[in-house]
Amino acid sequence: MAEHSSFDICVIGAGIAGASVAAELADKARVLLVERESQPGYHTTGRSAALFSTTYGPNVIRALSRASEAFYNDPPEGFDRPLLTPRGALMIARDDQMESLDALQRELAGAAGVERLDGAAARALVPLLRSGHVAAAIFEHFAQDIDVHALHQGYLRQFRTRGGSFVTSAAVDAIGRGSGGWTIEAGSNAFQATTIVNAAGAWGDVVAETAGIAPVGLVPKRRTAAMIALPEGTNAHHWPMVIDIDEEFYAKPDAGRLLISPADETPSEPCDAQPDEYDVAVAVDRVETAFDIQVRRIENKWAGLRTFAADKNPVVGWGDAERSFFWLAGQGGYGIQTAPALAKLAAALILGTAPERAIMDHGIDLESMSPGRATLRK
Repeated sequence: MAEHSSFDICVIGAGIAGASVAAELADKARVLLVERESQPGYHTTGRSAALFSTTYGPNVIRALSRASEAFYNDPPEGFDRPLLTPRGALMIARDDQMESLDALQRELAGAAGVERLDGAAARALVPLLRSGHVAAAIFEHFAQDIDVHALHQGYLRQFRTRGGSFVTSAAVDAIGRGSGGWTIEAGSNAFQATTIVNAAGAWGDVVAETAGIAPVGLVPKRRTAAMIALPEGTNAHHWPMVIDIDEEFYAKPDAGRLLISPADETPSEPCDAQPDEYDVAVAVDRVETAFDIQVRRIENKWAGLRTFAADKNPVVGWGDAERSFFWLAGQGGYGIQTAPALAKLAAALILGTAPERAIMDHGIDLESMSPGRATLRK
C-alpha cells in the first residue's frame, strides 16, 4: 500500500520489467509500482519457461543477455542463489531444415560453447529423440535454466528495501497530464508523478493511449505450454532443452516431467491468456513426431502473452518531447533473461545518467530500441 500520493516516478506493471526497473530506481527517487492484478507477475512473468541463452533472439537481445550474465552468475544481496542452473539447449533439424541450421551456424560462428552435432550425437544427449528424425543439431553448452520466481521476488524485495511503494489490484483507469506532472487513477487510488514508466506488457499500448501518448504498435501473442509425463523409468534431469530449428516446438525437462510447447505466436488482445485445445494438440503431435513418446494425458496446460513490436526488438526510451513518459515494453519472450541489464540501462536513461560501460560494451544499440525508430511500425 502506498503511504503517499505524490511520487517522482510511477512504474506501471509489476512483472519482471517493472519490478526490476523500479528496484534500480528506488534508491534514487520516490517510486511507486502499480500492478493491475492482486499479485505481481501473474501474466507473462509467472508463466515463462525461461532459459538463459546468449545466442537466442535478435542482436540487441543477445547483447542484453551477455550484459546480464554477470548479474546472474553473482546476484546481489537479497536474491536467492543460484539464479541459474545448468541445462543446455539442443536446436535440432530434420533433413529438410538443414538450410536453417546452416544459417544459424554461420550466425553463431565464434560463439563460445556452441558446437554442431550429427544426428547420433544429438540422440546421445536426448535418447528419446526418434532415430532418423534429427539430421543434425546445434548444441549450446552454456544455456541455463532461470529461477524466475527467485529473480522476480528478489527485485521486489530490493524495491521495498530501498523504500519503494507498491499497490496491487489497481488497474489504471485514467491518466491525466497537467503542469505539475501526471495524475494516475488506479482502482480507488489517485497518484501524482513527474514521470511514468510504461512497463505494462501486453497492456503497453493501452496505457500509452490512456495517457494521450501515441501507441507503438505492440502486439501481444499467445504462447501455449503443457506438461506431460515421460515414459516410465526415463531420467531426463540432465537433458538439454530441445528446440526445433524453425521453432515449430520446444520441449524441456521439468521436475521429472516434460514441458512442451508448439512455440505458437497467435495475436491476441491483452487478456488473461488461456490455452487453446488446438495448440495443445499441435504441441503433442510435433513432440510425438520428434520423440519416441506417446502422450496419453495432459497433466497441466497454460498460456501466456509475449508482446512484440514489429521488428521484435524491445521498445525502450522516451515517448514524449517532455521526457515524462518512458517506454519499457515489447521484450517478447526475452524479458526475463535480459532483465538485469535492461533495468540498469532503462534506469540510467530515466535518470539522465550515463549507462554503465559494462553494459554498453556488449554492443547495445540504443537506437534499435527507440520508440521512434523507423522499423517500429513496418
